[in-house]
This record gives sequence, structure tokens and C-alpha cells, in this order.
Amino acid sequence: MKLTLDTDAQQMIQEIDGECQTIPLYSKEAFELISHYWLKLGWNQKYTYTFSWMGRPIIQLPEDMIRIQEVIYQVKPDVIIETGVAHGGSLIYYASLFKAMGKGRVVGVDIEIRPHNRKAIEQHELSSFITLVEGSSTDTSIVEQVKTLVNPGETVLVSLDSCHTKQHVADELEAYCSFVTPGSYIIATDGIMKDLDDVPRGNPEWNWDHPTAAAAEFAQKHPEFVLEQPKWPFSESDLTENVTHWPGAWLRRL
Repeated sequence: MKLTLDTDAQQMIQEIDGECQTIPLYSKEAFELISHYWLKLGWNQKYTYTFSWMGRPIIQLPEDMIRIQEVIYQVKPDVIIETGVAHGGSLIYYASLFKAMGKGRVVGVDIEIRPHNRKAIEQHELSSFITLVEGSSTDTSIVEQVKTLVNPGETVLVSLDSCHTKQHVADELEAYCSFVTPGSYIIATDGIMKDLDDVPRGNPEWNWDHPTAAAAEFAQKHPEFVLEQPKWPFSESDLTENVTHWPGAWLRRL
């Protein structure tokens, strides 16, 4: 496939197997196509490794952070459970939202929380909003430990951001879906892997081994969840799709 941008003619030409289609450059279709390849290129160039939140690296696409903020403010969870801690940037981000909202706490689960990251998180101004749990997110004892950190009747949102293989995400979905309260979400992040099997830093097996596939299969087996992109609370655009590293990620409990 070949894309040609002609800024003078304000056109984009898409060529697939010798057949060409001309698309107005300043159109929804052109934006979505360019965004698709911008995401692939940005991922390969480690664009998401250039951001921090209140002093901690946050390896996320800023667009996804804004979108999850919209959902958090709508759902107003009492607890966010996140698997995958890394440097702790996402935990600090959620904690800052909770402080602004006047409610909520964060539980971060990781198979290994490196000492320098643990120290930085525990010494952060927002550490009182965060509980760290070290161990495999799919280990039964760890899941039970997380369960003790959620009180009866609390609203819970879950973000899965640890190992992104299809099987591991499927196991996490089964392990944590019962935590999710009606109207809230469990999010299988980083399904962009499905579009990265052909980039230099990618892996050919990602064309099938990715979180989006796990989420789709989970939704088929669990009718109490619906797979849908959350509605934008504000829009004056004809655009309808998120520019995201999390395609097919949002599972809302009915």
C-alpha cells in the first residue's frame, strides 16, 4: 500500500495493488488513515517514552490518558486496579485525578516492582492514594490480596497493562472481571500490537497475539460485558474514532 500526500492539490492518493483512490486531504477519512500510520511510526520511534506525569515516566499515548480521564470523571470509581506498574506514572496520574475529585484510591499490581521505582512511588506526594502489590497479576493469591483492598459496595475500574500476550490478557480478564461494577470498565490496553507486526521494532506473531483479540473473545463469552468505545462527553467534530494505542480495549459491564 502506498500513500501520497499532495498538499498543493489538497489530496491524498491511496494505492493498493495498483488501484488508486483519491481522498480529500482535509477529510475524516484522510485523518483516520494518517493517524493509523502516525501511530505505527510513533510507536516504533518510542514516542510514548518521552512523557512524564508529576515527575514519573508515564509510558502512554497522551490521547489515551485524556480519554481515560473522561471515563474516570464519568464513572467516579472508588478504586482503580491497574496491572503493570513500571515507573508508576499511570498510578500517579490516577492518584492526581482522585485528589482533584476528592475521592478514590489506586491499587497497582506488578510481578516485579523495582526498588528504585517503589521508592519513588512511595516517596511521591500522592503516595497516600496508592497501594502496591507485588506478584503475578494472575496468581490466585495475588488476586485474593487485591480483593481485600476493595470494600463492599465500592465502584471499581480495572486497567490491564502488564504482559500483553493474548493468553495473559485473557487470564487477567477472567481474574479481574468480577471486580468491575455495573457501568464501569475493564480495559485491555495496548491492542495496537495487532498493527505493529510489520514495523522494525514489532513482532510478526503480534498479528494474532495481542490484547484486542483477548478482549473480543472475552466479550463473546461474557454477555454481561459489552465491547465499546466510551462516548466522548464533548465533540464539535465529525470524527468518531479514538486516536489510540488501545483499540478494542474498552469492556463495559452492563
